[in-house]
Amino acid sequence: MRLVRLTSQRFHSGILVILLMAGITTPFLIADVSQKYINLAKKIGAQYGNRAELRIMAWRRTVEESRGLSVSLQLQNINNFFNMLQFVNDQQHWGKNDYWATPIEFLATGGGDCEDFTIAKYFALRELGVPDEKLRLVYVKALSLNQHHMVLAYYHTPTSVPVILDNLDKTIKPAIQRNDLLPIYSFNAENLWLAKEKGRGQLVGGSSRLSLWTDLNNRLTDLEG
Repeated sequence: MRLVRLTSQRFHSGILVILLMAGITTPFLIADVSQKYINLAKKIGAQYGNRAELRIMAWRRTVEESRGLSVSLQLQNINNFFNMLQFVNDQQHWGKNDYWATPIEFLATGGGDCEDFTIAKYFALRELGVPDEKLRLVYVKALSLNQHHMVLAYYHTPTSVPVILDNLDKTIKPAIQRNDLLPIYSFNAENLWLAKEKGRGQLVGGSSRLSLWTDLNNRLTDLEG
């Protein structure tokens, strides 16, 4: 498997970008980060370089600073953080047509495609305590680009219109304002739905039916073990 190591030029948010661009490890990034992730960051840094180590630390810092905030602020923080990474297609990045990277792989290599942005946001929000039933990874057709795409949907209530976290349109908006997206199917940790014209979709089984999702979760368990 071929891996491209990217040095993202999109980390341009406040002090984190200054630290990342300068290549400086500081107590600011380490503060409140568990030893488990400090060790992981060092391991990633040894393999992918100092910027990769800093990206891991910045990720953990962002998660820790988001704990206890309102859900709206958590959505905004996580969406903004991951949207600073670089977009690169799977063929160029991994040497295959379709590969769903773990958040650690995404951060280590500095970029990925739409699935990788969405998956990383999903796992970060789940870690912050956002209930799984309020989140959906949604496979859509991006009409303006005439290509398939993936976004993350958050439902404030079971019957509400979800808001969309996206790496194309980086502003979080209600789904009714995203007429450029045509839903195809959606899933979370447990279930898989086919899109319907109205409502939240038709339940068609468990998300384990998606082989790429199962493979991703297996690799994530190995990486964090």
